[in-house]
Amino acid sequence: MSASSRPRRSYGSGARILSIGIASTGLLTLAYFSISSHVLPEAAASRIALLWSVMFVIISVIYRPIEQLLSRTIAERRALGATEHPLRVPIAIQAGFALLFLAIALALRSDVVAHVFEGDKSLYDVLIVATLAYAASYFARGWLAGHEYFALYGGLVMMESVSRLSFALAVAVGVASGSTAVALGIAAAPLVSLVVVPAAFVRRSDEREHASAAQPADAAVHRADAALAAGITVDEAAAALAGPGTEGVQEAAAHDELSLRRGTGFAAWVAGIMLSEQALLNSAVLTVAITSHQSDKALAGVVFEVMLIARAPLQLFQAIQTSLLPHLTGLEATEGHDAFSRAIRITVIAIACFAAAVSVGLLAIGPFVMTHLFGQHHHYNRFGLALVGLGMGLHLVSGALNQATLARNRARSAACCWGLAAVVFLAWMFTPAIREQLLRTEVGYAGATALLALTLTTLYRRGAPASSGGSAHSASTARAMAR
Repeated sequence: MSASSRPRRSYGSGARILSIGIASTGLLTLAYFSISSHVLPEAAASRIALLWSVMFVIISVIYRPIEQLLSRTIAERRALGATEHPLRVPIAIQAGFALLFLAIALALRSDVVAHVFEGDKSLYDVLIVATLAYAASYFARGWLAGHEYFALYGGLVMMESVSRLSFALAVAVGVASGSTAVALGIAAAPLVSLVVVPAAFVRRSDEREHASAAQPADAAVHRADAALAAGITVDEAAAALAGPGTEGVQEAAAHDELSLRRGTGFAAWVAGIMLSEQALLNSAVLTVAITSHQSDKALAGVVFEVMLIARAPLQLFQAIQTSLLPHLTGLEATEGHDAFSRAIRITVIAIACFAAAVSVGLLAIGPFVMTHLFGQHHHYNRFGLALVGLGMGLHLVSGALNQATLARNRARSAACCWGLAAVVFLAWMFTPAIREQLLRTEVGYAGATALLALTLTTLYRRGAPASSGGSAHSASTARAMAR
C-alpha cells in the first residue's frame, strides 16, 4: 500500500464510519429534545434548551480548540513519520481553560441561577458537572481524530447521545420525573462516553508492536518522502534513508515540537472561531429570551427548535470535519496543493447537493414536521424554514473551508472571518427590521452564513501555496534515491 493511497482511504472510510455514528447521534439528540418537549411543561423544556445552549457555547469555545490542536498536531507529526506525540502542552491548556470556567462560574453563581435558570439551582449544578466532564471527552476526541481512530470516535459520541437520551426516556415511561431528571442526562453523557478510551489504548499498543516489526527500509523511504514534501532538503532525506530506524525523521519532527506559546496561540484563535460559530447557532435563543415579554418566554424554545434544523446536520458534519482536518494536514505535508484542493472541492459539492435537498423539503413540509415533532402550537413560516436550510448549507461549506485554513495554519485569518459574521448576526438580532423574532432569526442566519462563506472562500483562494510543485519534485527525487 502506497503512502499516497493510505491517507485517502483513511479519510474516505473514516468519514463514512463517523457519518454513521454522528448521524445516529444527531437523531438521538433530536429525540432527546423532542421527548423533553412532550414530557415537560413548555417553560421547563425551554430551560433545558437554554441549559444546552449555554453549555455548548462554553464547551465549544474552551474545549474544541484543543480537539483541533491535537488532531492537527498529531496528524502532521504522523505524516512526517513521528510515532510519539507530546501531550503536556495540550493538557496544560485544557486544564487551564477548565479551571478558568470553574472560577468564573462560581463567582457568578447567584446571577446565573437567578437570571439564566430562573431560580433552578439543579440546572446550575448540571452545567458545572457537565462542562468539566466535557474537558476529558473533547481531549479524547482530538487524540482519536489525530490517530484516525474514527470508529472509536464514532463510538464515543454514540455512547454520549444514548446515555443522555436514556434519562429523557426514563421520565417518559414514569421511572423518573421532573426537569432535573431530564437534565441529569446532559451531565452523565460525557462521563459515560469515555468507556471507549481503554479500547483506544489497546489499539495503540497493538500498532506500536506491528510498527516495530515492519521492514525498516520501506518505512525509511516513506518517511523521507514525507519529509521532503514538507520542505526538508534532499541531503536531509538521504540521511534519513541511510540512518538507522527513525532517527532522521524523529530529529526533523523534533524541530517542530509544539511549544506552549504556539499551542496557546492556535487554541486562542480557534476558540474565537468556536465562539463565533456558537453565536451563530445559539445567540438567537439568548437574545429572544432576553427581549421577549414574560408571557412569551416559550418563544426562545421555539427558536431553539428551529435552529436544530441547522444544528443536527452540523453535528453530522462533524464526522467530515473531524476526518477532514487530519486528512488535509497530511495532504499538505505529503502530496501538495492539487490533492488538497480536490478534497475540498468534492466536499463542497456534496454539501451543496445535501443543502438543496433539505431546503426543498423544508419548503414543502417543514411546518407540518416541526409542529408534530415538537408539539409546539406555533405558526412556522415555510419560507423562513427554507432559509434556515440554505443557511445550514452555507454554514457547512464554511466549516469545510475553515478546516482547510486550519490545516494551513491560518487560524488567525479564519477567526477574523468568523468574528465578522457573528458580529453582523448579533447586530441584526437587536434591530427591529423584522418585528417577528423567529423570522428575524431565520433571515439573519442565512445572511450571516452567506457573508461567512464568501469571506472564507476569499481567504482559501488566497492561501494556496505556490511551492507545491517543488515539493512534488523533491518527493520524486527521494523515491529515485531510494531505488
